[in-house]
Amino acid sequence: MSMIKTVGVYKTFHGEQGRGSIEALKNVSLTVEKGDVVCIIGPSGAGKSTFLRTLNRLETIDEGQIYIDDVLLFDCHNGVNRVKMRGEERNKILLEAGMVFQRFNLFPHMTVIDNVALAPLNVRKLTPEAARARSVQILERVGLGGKISAYPSQLSGGQQQRVAIARALAMEPEIMLFDEPTSSLDPELAGEVLAVMKQLASSGMTMLVVSHEMGFVREAAGKVVFMYDGSILEIGSPEKIFTSPENDRTRQFLQSVL
Repeated sequence: MSMIKTVGVYKTFHGEQGRGSIEALKNVSLTVEKGDVVCIIGPSGAGKSTFLRTLNRLETIDEGQIYIDDVLLFDCHNGVNRVKMRGEERNKILLEAGMVFQRFNLFPHMTVIDNVALAPLNVRKLTPEAARARSVQILERVGLGGKISAYPSQLSGGQQQRVAIARALAMEPEIMLFDEPTSSLDPELAGEVLAVMKQLASSGMTMLVVSHEMGFVREAAGKVVFMYDGSILEIGSPEKIFTSPENDRTRQFLQSVL
């Protein structure tokens, strides 16, 4: 069963008055099956984050199809979505994909537990008691059970990112999307976050991860996707990609980062 499937996705960013257009995604097709851990690697500007953002409508697409949980949500031609679906129905399906960004985006005036409980309370319509109980359980799962009453400013960057992961998990998504979640952290704090992500991967969570952490990719990924200049150039197991890549661009990239 495919949790995410894209077929021929194109995305162009247009400059003001039509100047400086950038073709960010070019014919991107990818399938993520239930339980897969798929890591996307590639140089800056390859389209990795843009691709991830199209999957939950943070970016629109110009052409192509996007399926979430085996349901066709977007079938676009010239920027127009031809899928007729009520907004509430589409949003309900999009909630199956939780996302963790490079920046933590926590509400600074709210405690850790209130940050995590907010969406289950307001979107999933849980009772305050149920939302709090779920939040405590998930914060304990990411190693922050003792920080539920703290404010974001009282936490390290690694702890804040783990709160962001807990916040996404509290919505009980079917798939987790990670957009370079450790890029703003020093190596020690990044290690805390990567450890939580490895636990999620080993628990069977379906994950699509954009990452520059090659050690994590090699260890946790079931499938590695190499993107370059808006296109997927190579897909394979970590062993294949890291030891015998077929594409010259893949080889050049890995030589530059390893």
